[in-house]
Amino acid sequence: MGEALFPDEDPNNRLPTAAWLSALAALPGAGPRRLRVLLDGRSPQSAWALVGRGGSRAHAHEIGRGAADLFAQWAEVARSFDVEAFWNESVDRGIGAFWFGSPAFPESLTGDPEPPAVLFHRGNPDVIAGPRVAIVGTRKCTRYGHDIARSFARDLSQAGVGIVSGLALGIDAAAHHGAVAADGAPPIGVVANGLDTVYPRANRALWEEVVDRGVVLSEGPMGTEPERWRFPARNRIVAALADVVIVVESHARGGSMHTVAEAARRGVPVMAVPGPIHSPATEGTNALLRDGCAPVCSVDDVLLQLGMSAAVRRTSNELRLEPGGLAGTVLDALGWQPATAQTLQEEVRCSVAELAGALGTLCHDGWVAETEGWFERLLRPESGGPPQEEASANG
Repeated sequence: MGEALFPDEDPNNRLPTAAWLSALAALPGAGPRRLRVLLDGRSPQSAWALVGRGGSRAHAHEIGRGAADLFAQWAEVARSFDVEAFWNESVDRGIGAFWFGSPAFPESLTGDPEPPAVLFHRGNPDVIAGPRVAIVGTRKCTRYGHDIARSFARDLSQAGVGIVSGLALGIDAAAHHGAVAADGAPPIGVVANGLDTVYPRANRALWEEVVDRGVVLSEGPMGTEPERWRFPARNRIVAALADVVIVVESHARGGSMHTVAEAARRGVPVMAVPGPIHSPATEGTNALLRDGCAPVCSVDDVLLQLGMSAAVRRTSNELRLEPGGLAGTVLDALGWQPATAQTLQEEVRCSVAELAGALGTLCHDGWVAETEGWFERLLRPESGGPPQEEASANG
């Protein structure tokens, strides 16, 4: 991919932090835990330089078994890895990134016991706001389960609730089909592979609809294959983003039960849809009900758990003023990729003074943050629930 670029060779800081994080996340075997080890106490640029030097003995224990071989492999990859080209291709494909500790990182993941070190996105990450419900279940669902997932997602979306799911076959896909059909709250997908390819391929059209109407997220950078270990890792993010997890249909074991465990770990309420007692597809959900999970027999059950009612329509667009004039133009030009003031000035074609004023307004109003000369768009502030008077009125 060309010659390697290391931070000390980049005195003009021409690459944003997200570029270095993308390179780190692309290292073979660099899962969430190993990324956190590399980033502990150092910037992504410094972590990449450490990788290029072959790591250090101090981190070998934290990396785990085979650390020496892994560091040697990473160093070899880093020597020929073109960070700038990799980042530019990601940008061209519409893939952005935010990282733990950055101003744009989703609020609901900041306090997570196992937060992603970096999260890639396609679509509009500003939709990660307001009430959210994860709808999960088996890939081998029945028609009953499919119809329930789709109708619940449609009605919840129309009530202003964002639907989170893994964009897998079966219940996941049914839920997101319902959400996009509703044209209500934007859908949120969390996947286990890079955002440059669709997996499973059968969901290609659905993927693009979710990207167009909401956002698709992944811990994996461009080129990441859907390795088996990435699915349970993905499930923890699904659980962390949700205010409530609904299991529509599940076998006794499977990915849905892993999502349930991750929800319990985070104190996220889990609800289950009752099903036939002799059906393998509902063995898991019926077991959840037996063990004390709340049943879901209608959308109102979910709205009640959220402290909402069918009459409540909530949007977080009101949490900050929409920018107008030049500030709005600059925000549109910025999009969801970090940019320098020079790049924005060339894009918007205004004076330095005008741009400074617009950026000052955007930073003051909570739309943009500046870090080491790079400007990035901030996510819409998340709300912890409906207004207090609504919550008390609706139980």
